[in-house]
Amino acid sequence: MQALQPLSQATSRRIAPLGLGILGRAAFALAALVALGVFTLPALANGALRLRGDVTARGDILTLGDLVEGASAEAGQRPLFRAPALGATGTIQARRIVEAVAAIGLGSVETGGRVQIAVQRAVRRVGAPEIEAAVKRSLESAYGLDPRGISIRLDGEAPVLLAPIDLNGQAAALDVTYDPRSRRISGLISLGERQASLRVSGLVVEMREIAVLTRTVNRNEPVTAADITVERRPREGSPPDAQSGIAGLAGEVAQRALNAGSVLRVGDTAPPELVNRGEAVNIVYDTPGISLSMRGTASESGRLGATITVVNGASKKVLQATVIGPGRVSVGPTAPQRQASAALDAPSR
Repeated sequence: MQALQPLSQATSRRIAPLGLGILGRAAFALAALVALGVFTLPALANGALRLRGDVTARGDILTLGDLVEGASAEAGQRPLFRAPALGATGTIQARRIVEAVAAIGLGSVETGGRVQIAVQRAVRRVGAPEIEAAVKRSLESAYGLDPRGISIRLDGEAPVLLAPIDLNGQAAALDVTYDPRSRRISGLISLGERQASLRVSGLVVEMREIAVLTRTVNRNEPVTAADITVERRPREGSPPDAQSGIAGLAGEVAQRALNAGSVLRVGDTAPPELVNRGEAVNIVYDTPGISLSMRGTASESGRLGATITVVNGASKKVLQATVIGPGRVSVGPTAPQRQASAALDAPSR
Protein backbone atom coordinates (compact mmCIF):
# COMPACT_ATOMS: atom_id res chain seq x y z
CA MET A 1 0.00 0.00 0.00
CA GLN A 2 1.19 3.47 -0.78
CA ALA A 3 1.40 6.39 1.63
CA LEU A 4 -0.89 9.15 0.41
CA GLN A 5 0.49 12.65 -0.02
CA PRO A 6 -1.16 15.89 1.15
CA LEU A 7 -2.25 18.34 -1.52
CA SER A 8 0.17 20.96 -0.17
CA GLN A 9 2.91 21.16 2.46
CA ALA A 10 4.01 24.06 4.63
CA THR A 11 7.37 25.64 3.70
CA SER A 12 9.77 27.30 6.10
CA ARG A 13 10.12 31.08 5.93
CA ARG A 14 13.12 33.29 6.61
CA ILE A 15 12.91 35.27 9.88
CA ALA A 16 12.85 39.00 9.15
CA PRO A 17 13.32 41.88 11.63
CA LEU A 18 10.17 43.57 12.83
CA GLY A 19 9.19 46.72 11.07
CA LEU A 20 6.15 48.86 10.47
CA GLY A 21 5.29 46.83 7.39
CA ILE A 22 5.54 43.58 9.27
CA LEU A 23 3.47 44.93 12.15
CA GLY A 24 0.81 46.03 9.68
CA ARG A 25 0.73 42.64 8.04
CA ALA A 26 0.53 41.03 11.47
CA ALA A 27 -2.49 43.14 12.36
CA PHE A 28 -4.09 42.17 9.07
CA ALA A 29 -3.37 38.49 9.72
CA LEU A 30 -4.89 38.78 13.19
CA ALA A 31 -8.03 40.25 11.69
CA ALA A 32 -8.09 37.40 9.17
CA LEU A 33 -7.81 34.83 11.96
CA VAL A 34 -10.72 36.46 13.76
CA ALA A 35 -12.73 36.28 10.57
CA LEU A 36 -11.67 32.66 10.07
CA GLY A 37 -12.89 31.86 13.56
CA VAL A 38 -16.35 32.93 12.49
CA PHE A 39 -16.34 30.16 9.93
CA THR A 40 -14.56 27.51 11.97
CA LEU A 41 -16.67 27.87 15.10
CA PRO A 42 -19.68 26.19 13.42
CA ALA A 43 -17.41 23.27 12.58
CA LEU A 44 -16.68 22.79 16.28
CA ALA A 45 -20.18 23.56 17.47
CA ASN A 46 -21.10 19.90 17.65
CA GLY A 47 -17.97 18.90 19.59
CA ALA A 48 -14.40 17.98 18.75
CA LEU A 49 -13.41 16.63 15.39
CA ARG A 50 -12.97 12.86 15.38
CA LEU A 51 -10.87 10.76 13.04
CA ARG A 52 -12.88 8.37 10.91
CA GLY A 53 -11.96 4.73 10.42
CA ASP A 54 -10.81 3.25 7.14
CA VAL A 55 -12.54 5.00 4.26
CA THR A 56 -13.42 4.45 0.60
CA ALA A 57 -12.68 7.30 -1.80
CA ARG A 58 -15.05 7.82 -4.72
CA GLY A 59 -12.98 10.51 -6.45
CA ASP A 60 -9.44 11.79 -6.93
CA ILE A 61 -9.43 14.00 -3.81
CA LEU A 62 -9.93 13.24 -0.12
CA THR A 63 -11.69 16.06 1.70
CA LEU A 64 -11.80 16.97 5.38
CA GLY A 65 -15.26 15.40 5.61
CA ASP A 66 -13.94 12.13 4.16
CA LEU A 67 -11.37 11.80 6.96
CA VAL A 68 -12.92 13.34 10.10
CA GLU A 69 -16.34 13.59 11.69
CA GLY A 70 -17.84 16.68 13.23
CA ALA A 71 -16.94 19.30 10.61
CA SER A 72 -19.54 21.58 9.09
CA ALA A 73 -20.74 20.92 5.56
CA GLU A 74 -18.71 23.87 4.26
CA ALA A 75 -15.50 22.93 6.07
CA GLY A 76 -15.98 19.27 5.14
CA GLN A 77 -15.46 20.16 1.47
CA ARG A 78 -11.90 21.32 2.14
CA PRO A 79 -9.48 19.15 0.07
CA LEU A 80 -6.65 17.59 2.06
CA PHE A 81 -5.06 14.57 0.32
CA ARG A 82 -4.93 12.87 -3.05
CA ALA A 83 -6.78 9.55 -3.28
CA PRO A 84 -5.05 6.33 -4.43
CA ALA A 85 -5.22 5.21 -8.03
CA LEU A 86 -8.34 3.38 -9.25
CA GLY A 87 -8.71 0.09 -7.41
CA ALA A 88 -5.64 0.71 -5.23
CA THR A 89 -5.35 1.09 -1.44
CA GLY A 90 -3.20 3.62 0.42
CA THR A 91 -2.55 4.71 4.00
CA ILE A 92 -2.42 8.06 5.79
CA GLN A 93 -0.69 8.51 9.13
CA ALA A 94 -3.08 9.89 11.74
CA ARG A 95 -0.59 12.58 12.76
CA ARG A 96 -0.53 13.93 9.21
CA ILE A 97 -4.31 14.34 9.24
CA VAL A 98 -4.06 16.11 12.62
CA GLU A 99 -1.38 18.43 11.24
CA ALA A 100 -3.38 19.17 8.10
CA VAL A 101 -6.48 20.05 10.12
CA ALA A 102 -4.46 22.25 12.51
CA ALA A 103 -2.85 24.04 9.55
CA ILE A 104 -6.23 25.33 8.38
CA GLY A 105 -7.16 26.49 11.87
CA LEU A 106 -9.80 23.91 12.78
CA GLY A 107 -8.24 22.85 16.08
CA SER A 108 -7.41 19.35 17.30
CA VAL A 109 -8.66 15.98 16.12
CA GLU A 110 -9.46 13.02 18.36
CA THR A 111 -7.68 10.02 16.84
CA GLY A 112 -9.10 7.37 19.14
CA GLY A 113 -5.68 5.80 19.36
CA ARG A 114 -5.45 5.10 15.64
CA VAL A 115 -1.98 5.38 14.15
CA GLN A 116 -3.08 5.37 10.52
CA ILE A 117 -6.13 4.82 8.34
CA ALA A 118 -6.46 2.85 5.11
CA VAL A 119 -8.04 4.46 2.05
CA GLN A 120 -9.42 2.30 -0.74
CA ARG A 121 -10.31 3.85 -4.10
CA ALA A 122 -13.72 2.77 -5.31
CA VAL A 123 -13.70 1.47 -8.85
CA ARG A 124 -16.01 0.01 -11.45
CA ARG A 125 -14.54 -3.16 -12.94
CA VAL A 126 -15.58 -4.14 -16.45
CA GLY A 127 -14.53 -7.80 -16.66
CA ALA A 128 -14.27 -10.36 -19.43
CA PRO A 129 -18.05 -11.14 -19.64
CA GLU A 130 -18.95 -7.46 -20.26
CA ILE A 131 -16.03 -7.05 -22.65
CA GLU A 132 -17.08 -10.15 -24.62
CA ALA A 133 -20.70 -8.96 -24.77
CA ALA A 134 -19.59 -5.56 -26.12
CA VAL A 135 -17.42 -7.18 -28.80
CA LYS A 136 -20.26 -9.50 -29.83
CA ARG A 137 -22.65 -6.56 -30.24
CA SER A 138 -20.13 -4.83 -32.47
CA LEU A 139 -19.55 -7.96 -34.57
CA GLU A 140 -23.29 -8.40 -35.02
CA SER A 141 -23.86 -4.84 -36.21
CA ALA A 142 -20.70 -4.44 -38.30
CA TYR A 143 -20.13 -7.96 -39.67
CA GLY A 144 -23.50 -9.71 -39.30
CA LEU A 145 -22.21 -12.47 -37.00
CA ASP A 146 -24.76 -14.22 -34.80
CA PRO A 147 -23.66 -13.60 -31.19
CA ARG A 148 -25.38 -16.82 -30.07
CA GLY A 149 -23.09 -18.95 -32.22
CA ILE A 150 -19.72 -17.46 -31.27
CA SER A 151 -17.48 -16.93 -28.28
CA ILE A 152 -14.63 -14.44 -27.87
CA ARG A 153 -11.33 -15.84 -26.58
CA LEU A 154 -9.52 -12.72 -25.32
CA ASP A 155 -5.73 -12.53 -25.32
CA GLY A 156 -3.96 -12.33 -21.97
CA GLU A 157 -5.24 -13.16 -18.52
CA ALA A 158 -8.80 -11.93 -17.97
CA PRO A 159 -8.52 -8.26 -19.07
CA VAL A 160 -10.30 -5.79 -16.80
CA LEU A 161 -11.19 -2.16 -17.54
CA LEU A 162 -10.97 0.02 -14.41
CA ALA A 163 -13.26 3.06 -14.39
CA PRO A 164 -14.51 5.64 -11.88
CA ILE A 165 -17.38 4.31 -9.81
CA ASP A 166 -19.77 6.98 -11.08
CA LEU A 167 -19.09 6.25 -14.75
CA ASN A 168 -22.32 4.45 -15.58
CA GLY A 169 -23.61 3.02 -18.81
CA GLN A 170 -22.93 0.01 -20.98
CA ALA A 171 -19.44 -0.76 -22.22
CA ALA A 172 -19.01 -0.35 -25.98
CA ALA A 173 -16.49 -1.83 -28.42
CA LEU A 174 -15.11 0.85 -30.74
CA ASP A 175 -12.78 0.74 -33.75
CA VAL A 176 -13.34 -3.03 -34.07
CA THR A 177 -11.44 -4.87 -36.81
CA TYR A 178 -12.12 -8.51 -37.70
CA ASP A 179 -10.35 -10.85 -40.15
CA PRO A 180 -12.75 -13.68 -41.16
CA ARG A 181 -9.87 -15.87 -42.38
CA SER A 182 -7.76 -15.82 -39.23
CA ARG A 183 -10.76 -14.99 -37.00
CA ARG A 184 -8.59 -12.43 -35.21
CA ILE A 185 -10.31 -9.40 -33.69
CA SER A 186 -9.18 -6.20 -31.97
CA GLY A 187 -10.95 -3.14 -30.64
CA LEU A 188 -11.23 -0.49 -27.95
CA ILE A 189 -13.54 -1.13 -24.98
CA SER A 190 -14.86 2.25 -23.85
CA LEU A 191 -17.09 3.74 -21.15
CA GLY A 192 -18.69 7.14 -21.58
CA GLU A 193 -17.07 9.39 -24.16
CA ARG A 194 -13.85 7.37 -24.00
CA GLN A 195 -13.48 8.52 -20.39
CA ALA A 196 -12.20 5.05 -19.58
CA SER A 197 -10.90 2.70 -22.26
CA LEU A 198 -8.96 -0.51 -22.73
CA ARG A 199 -7.62 -1.98 -25.98
CA VAL A 200 -8.24 -5.71 -26.34
CA SER A 201 -7.61 -8.40 -28.93
CA GLY A 202 -8.54 -12.02 -29.28
CA LEU A 203 -9.98 -14.80 -31.39
CA VAL A 204 -13.55 -15.41 -32.52
CA VAL A 205 -14.47 -19.04 -31.80
CA GLU A 206 -17.43 -20.68 -33.53
CA MET A 207 -19.54 -22.61 -31.03
CA ARG A 208 -22.04 -25.45 -31.32
CA GLU A 209 -24.39 -27.31 -28.98
CA ILE A 210 -23.58 -30.94 -28.27
CA ALA A 211 -25.18 -33.65 -26.12
CA VAL A 212 -23.07 -34.90 -23.21
CA LEU A 213 -23.79 -37.80 -20.84
CA THR A 214 -24.11 -36.91 -17.16
CA ARG A 215 -23.60 -40.49 -15.94
CA THR A 216 -22.04 -43.76 -17.06
CA VAL A 217 -24.41 -45.90 -19.17
CA ASN A 218 -23.89 -49.60 -19.79
CA ARG A 219 -24.43 -51.36 -23.10
CA ASN A 220 -28.14 -51.96 -23.90
CA GLU A 221 -29.17 -49.67 -21.02
CA PRO A 222 -31.88 -47.12 -21.82
CA VAL A 223 -30.88 -43.45 -21.92
CA THR A 224 -33.27 -40.96 -20.32
CA ALA A 225 -33.54 -37.19 -20.69
CA ALA A 226 -32.06 -36.81 -17.19
CA ASP A 227 -28.90 -38.60 -18.39
CA ILE A 228 -28.13 -35.95 -21.03
CA THR A 229 -27.10 -32.32 -20.83
CA VAL A 230 -26.48 -29.88 -23.69
CA GLU A 231 -23.22 -27.90 -23.64
CA ARG A 232 -21.83 -25.16 -25.88
CA ARG A 233 -18.36 -26.10 -27.08
CA PRO A 234 -16.02 -24.86 -29.83
CA ARG A 235 -16.99 -26.40 -33.15
CA GLU A 236 -13.34 -26.95 -33.95
CA GLY A 237 -12.22 -29.97 -31.99
CA SER A 238 -15.72 -31.36 -31.48
CA PRO A 239 -16.59 -34.67 -33.21
CA PRO A 240 -18.30 -33.89 -36.53
CA ASP A 241 -20.91 -36.58 -35.82
CA ALA A 242 -21.71 -35.32 -32.31
CA GLN A 243 -25.39 -35.25 -31.45
CA SER A 244 -26.62 -31.66 -31.27
CA GLY A 245 -29.52 -32.04 -28.86
CA ILE A 246 -31.67 -34.27 -26.69
CA ALA A 247 -34.56 -34.66 -29.13
CA GLY A 248 -34.88 -38.27 -30.24
CA LEU A 249 -32.22 -39.60 -27.86
CA ALA A 250 -34.38 -40.18 -24.80
CA GLY A 251 -35.67 -43.74 -24.74
CA GLU A 252 -32.92 -45.13 -26.96
CA VAL A 253 -30.46 -47.68 -25.63
CA ALA A 254 -26.66 -47.49 -25.51
CA GLN A 255 -24.92 -49.54 -28.20
CA ARG A 256 -21.76 -49.73 -26.10
CA ALA A 257 -20.58 -48.72 -22.63
CA LEU A 258 -20.49 -44.92 -22.40
CA ASN A 259 -18.69 -43.00 -19.65
CA ALA A 260 -20.00 -39.92 -17.85
CA GLY A 261 -18.88 -36.78 -19.69
CA SER A 262 -18.79 -38.53 -23.06
CA VAL A 263 -19.97 -36.63 -26.11
CA LEU A 264 -22.88 -38.56 -27.64
CA ARG A 265 -22.13 -39.37 -31.26
CA VAL A 266 -24.33 -40.75 -34.01
CA GLY A 267 -24.54 -44.50 -33.46
CA ASP A 268 -23.81 -44.40 -29.73
CA THR A 269 -27.51 -44.95 -29.06
CA ALA A 270 -30.30 -46.56 -31.05
CA PRO A 271 -33.96 -47.37 -30.61
CA PRO A 272 -34.53 -50.49 -28.51
CA GLU A 273 -35.10 -53.84 -30.25
CA LEU A 274 -38.80 -54.65 -30.18
CA VAL A 275 -38.33 -58.18 -31.43
CA ASN A 276 -35.64 -60.60 -30.24
CA ARG A 277 -34.22 -63.56 -32.11
CA GLY A 278 -36.14 -66.77 -31.31
CA GLU A 279 -39.04 -64.81 -29.82
CA ALA A 280 -42.61 -65.77 -30.59
CA VAL A 281 -44.20 -63.00 -32.66
CA ASN A 282 -47.61 -62.08 -33.94
CA ILE A 283 -47.50 -61.90 -37.74
CA VAL A 284 -50.04 -59.44 -39.16
CA TYR A 285 -51.33 -59.27 -42.75
CA ASP A 286 -53.47 -56.24 -43.53
CA THR A 287 -54.99 -55.20 -46.87
CA PRO A 288 -58.13 -53.24 -47.58
CA GLY A 289 -60.97 -55.58 -46.52
CA ILE A 290 -58.67 -58.32 -45.24
CA SER A 291 -56.95 -58.59 -41.84
CA LEU A 292 -55.19 -61.76 -40.78
CA SER A 293 -53.05 -62.65 -37.78
CA MET A 294 -50.92 -65.72 -37.21
CA ARG A 295 -48.23 -66.90 -34.86
CA GLY A 296 -44.61 -67.29 -35.80
CA THR A 297 -41.02 -67.15 -34.61
CA ALA A 298 -38.46 -64.39 -35.26
CA SER A 299 -35.26 -65.62 -36.90
CA GLU A 300 -33.42 -62.40 -35.97
CA SER A 301 -33.77 -59.36 -33.77
CA GLY A 302 -35.08 -56.02 -35.01
CA ARG A 303 -36.03 -52.46 -34.05
CA LEU A 304 -39.12 -50.52 -35.05
CA GLY A 305 -39.29 -50.38 -38.87
CA ALA A 306 -36.54 -52.99 -39.40
CA THR A 307 -37.04 -55.84 -41.90
CA ILE A 308 -36.39 -59.29 -40.41
CA THR A 309 -37.10 -62.91 -41.29
CA VAL A 310 -39.79 -64.84 -39.44
CA VAL A 311 -41.09 -68.40 -39.67
CA ASN A 312 -44.82 -69.03 -40.01
CA GLY A 313 -45.73 -71.35 -37.13
CA ALA A 314 -48.35 -73.26 -39.16
CA SER A 315 -46.77 -73.58 -42.62
CA LYS A 316 -43.09 -73.32 -41.51
CA LYS A 317 -42.62 -70.89 -44.41
CA VAL A 318 -39.88 -68.23 -44.03
CA LEU A 319 -41.26 -64.70 -44.52
CA GLN A 320 -39.80 -61.20 -44.77
CA ALA A 321 -41.57 -59.00 -42.21
CA THR A 322 -41.38 -55.46 -40.86
CA VAL A 323 -41.23 -54.84 -37.12
CA ILE A 324 -44.25 -52.72 -36.13
CA GLY A 325 -44.28 -53.06 -32.35
CA PRO A 326 -43.15 -55.17 -29.40
CA GLY A 327 -43.46 -58.81 -30.60
CA ARG A 328 -45.41 -57.76 -33.73
CA VAL A 329 -44.39 -57.86 -37.39
CA SER A 330 -46.24 -57.09 -40.61
CA VAL A 331 -46.11 -58.96 -43.90
CA GLY A 332 -48.85 -56.97 -45.58
CA PRO A 333 -48.56 -54.16 -48.17
CA THR A 334 -49.60 -51.50 -45.66
CA ALA A 335 -46.97 -48.76 -45.20
CA PRO A 336 -44.78 -49.73 -42.22
CA GLN A 337 -45.05 -46.38 -40.49
CA ARG A 338 -48.87 -46.34 -40.56
CA GLN A 339 -49.00 -49.96 -39.50
CA ALA A 340 -46.46 -49.35 -36.75
CA SER A 341 -48.35 -46.47 -35.18
CA ALA A 342 -51.54 -48.51 -35.03
CA ALA A 343 -49.89 -51.71 -33.88
CA LEU A 344 -48.11 -50.14 -30.94
CA ASP A 345 -51.44 -49.56 -29.20
CA ALA A 346 -53.35 -52.58 -30.48
CA PRO A 347 -53.56 -55.78 -28.35
CA SER A 348 -52.15 -59.03 -29.75
CA ARG A 349 -54.65 -61.43 -31.28
